[in-house]
Amino acid sequence: MRDFYATSAAAPLDQAEGLRQLFAARGASGRAVVALAANPHVTTSALVLDRVAAALSCLGRQVLVVDAAASAPAPHELARLDLVAGIEPMMPGVAYLPARGLPLQFVDTRGSAARFVETLIEAVPTADAIVLHAEAAELARLLARRAARPLLLAADHPESLKHAYASCKLLQQRTGLATFDLLIAASARSPRLASIHASLRGCAESFLGALVGDWALVDPAGGEPREGERLAALLAAQLTLEAHPDALPVRSGTNPHPTPLHPGHLLPTDR
Repeated sequence: MRDFYATSAAAPLDQAEGLRQLFAARGASGRAVVALAANPHVTTSALVLDRVAAALSCLGRQVLVVDAAASAPAPHELARLDLVAGIEPMMPGVAYLPARGLPLQFVDTRGSAARFVETLIEAVPTADAIVLHAEAAELARLLARRAARPLLLAADHPESLKHAYASCKLLQQRTGLATFDLLIAASARSPRLASIHASLRGCAESFLGALVGDWALVDPAGGEPREGERLAALLAAQLTLEAHPDALPVRSGTNPHPTPLHPGHLLPTDR
């Protein structure tokens, strides 16, 4: 799949017909919003978006990736008037919308940008999985009143874990959401993968009362088939949230009450 950040210079003026051809006409099986908290300390965010979109496509979903992170490309100039004009096809069943700054146009007097998501659903009705990639503060506005289990993003170094924890804390405080999943962008050979999840999960549970349920690996080098299967399983559970908002998060095989490893170095310990 093409790098999501390698956008074309211009988008067609009339995207509606192209999108109808891109997304095969078939009954939607329920729309799901997968929220991914951006992390500036993860340098492979574009690759993560690519893998998430590919996994959702393999699950039979028609995917629209909405990249509203600070690192995203600027939106097409016409997208501020018509969101569809800024959507770019990536492969059959997957499209990409560079949306840096766009959600701010939809913020209401209560600080919610939920109308942005509703407008996307109306604009691309055949997209039944929308991936929202944005900073935690932006996600908090977008996810107002929506059932969601945000995906935190981390890499194999302390600063990325601190940022993932901060994203968890902000989302929990502003939205009341209390369950999260984790994507780790790192080598499958790293001996610290399980401890990364355990540390983040332990701190979230101890200091926020939040649960970081399951985790999956995104190995930039490609990894092994079972890693892709784990990512698919995590995303399949995410897809059930719209229909079953009270569904329990998938639990990994780790200790349900892990002790954070080196909390003073990996994660902040203050409340």
